[in-house]
Amino acid sequence: MLLTNLFIISKLLLLQLLVVVVKVVAVVVVEVVVEVVVVVVEEEVLVVVIVVMVVVVVVVVVVFVVVVFVVVVVVSVEVVVVVVVVVVVVVVVVVVVVVVVVELVGVVEVVVVVVVAVVVVVLVEVVVIKSNSSSSSSSSNSSS
Repeated sequence: MLLTNLFIISKLLLLQLLVVVVKVVAVVVVEVVVEVVVVVVEEEVLVVVIVVMVVVVVVVVVVFVVVVFVVVVVVSVEVVVVVVVVVVVVVVVVVVVVVVVVELVGVVEVVVVVVVAVVVVVLVEVVVIKSNSSSSSSSSNSSS
C-alpha cells in the first residue's frame, strides 16, 4: 500500500517535471526562432533551417505529451524507461537546436533567450502554484 502511494506521488512529480520541461522548451524555441528570424530574415536558407527546427521541436513536444498521457494512464517499469528515452531525445534535440542557433546568431543572444525563457516559466509556475494554494499567504513581489 505504501509502495503504491509512493509510486503515485513520484508519478505526479514526474508529470509536473515533464510539464515544466515542455514549457521551457516551447518558450526557448519560440524566442530562438523569433531571434533568428529578426537577425537573418533576408537569407532563405536560414528560413528553411528555422522551419525544420520548428517541425522537429513540435514533433518532440507531441511525443512528450503522448508519453505524459501514457504515464498518467499506465503504471509500469517500461513506461519509466520510455520516459527516460524521450527525455534524452528531447535534450539532444534542444542541444542541436541551440548549437545551430549559436552558429547563426551568437552565444550571448542565445544565453539571454534561455535565461528569459526559464525566468518566464518559473514565474508562471509560481503564479499557478500561488493561485492553487491561496490559503497559504506568502507574499513575494516579482518584477521582470
